[in-house]
Amino acid sequence: MSKKKKEATANTATEEVLDTPNSGSESVQENDTSLEDQGQEVEQDETAVLEEALQKEKDKFLRLFAEFENYKKRTTKERIELFKTANQEVLQAVLPVMDDFDRAMAAIKGSEDDDLAKGVLLIHNKLRETLKSKGLEEVVVAPGDVFNADDHEAITQIPAPSDDLKGKIVDVVEKGYKLGEKIIRFPKVVTGQ
Repeated sequence: MSKKKKEATANTATEEVLDTPNSGSESVQENDTSLEDQGQEVEQDETAVLEEALQKEKDKFLRLFAEFENYKKRTTKERIELFKTANQEVLQAVLPVMDDFDRAMAAIKGSEDDDLAKGVLLIHNKLRETLKSKGLEEVVVAPGDVFNADDHEAITQIPAPSDDLKGKIVDVVEKGYKLGEKIIRFPKVVTGQ
């Protein structure tokens, strides 16, 4: 081969070799781009997973916080109810004494000793006011009122003395009392039928 032909062949081979690495670098660049895209997708997937986990934890925290707030409200309400009715047993034990006192007052009013009646009346009023200051109130019931099973305790029924007393209270045997809004002793009544 001639020298010129050899040089031309060598130049062509060199160009081919030079072209091959260039085309290879384009392929590597494409691979690098696809790897970067995959890396970004993986990062986005990890970010989405982390954001979802964060959202779950936030939701869990909010639910726990709301549950705790409800617990505080419930216990506060129960504590207030407990304080309101803490004296209930003591007051229920005093109610028969009040009944005896009322009967004694009725008996003393008929006596001739006015000073005795005034003294006992003062003590009676003081006891009544003391119990009222502790939240005890009398349930007001009078003959002729409509009988309500939720508010009264019927101990017996008698034939109504008149037609207008049918289904109504004829007589109050024992007074009823309530502590705050809760009835601690229902009034015992006689109803007409």
